[in-house]
Amino acid sequence: MGMFVGGKRGIVSEMNVVPLIDILLVLLVIFMIIPAHYKGLDAQVPQPSTRPEEGPPPGLVVVVQVLEDGTLRINQEPVSWDRLGARIEEVFKTRATRVAFIRGDGPVEFGVVAKVIDVMHTSGIASVGLLTPGLEKGL
Repeated sequence: MGMFVGGKRGIVSEMNVVPLIDILLVLLVIFMIIPAHYKGLDAQVPQPSTRPEEGPPPGLVVVVQVLEDGTLRINQEPVSWDRLGARIEEVFKTRATRVAFIRGDGPVEFGVVAKVIDVMHTSGIASVGLLTPGLEKGL
């Protein structure tokens, strides 16, 4: 803030806005750069099927189920947490498409589901879908 004393008008104070403009320009540059470097996960919204016969046969779909007590199943076959990655790699060894789904019970925390997604990504699964009761009913 600058202040002049004397003269015909008396005491006059005026704001020095140069530092404020400098801060504004720095913030503008920061907020322009941040979105360019930030990339989240790609989300693909599932489209409901119009015909029930459109989907693949049940044997070709791989579903990892996370139960309420923390146990896991791959296509209704029980599997332990330490064998999950090896079992997924074994299931997808002969498959051309590397797409799987995760079905979680209602009270399962998302952190557990995220851990399963992480294991699936490290096992080489390209796309992981989340099954909800509404999607399973076709809503």
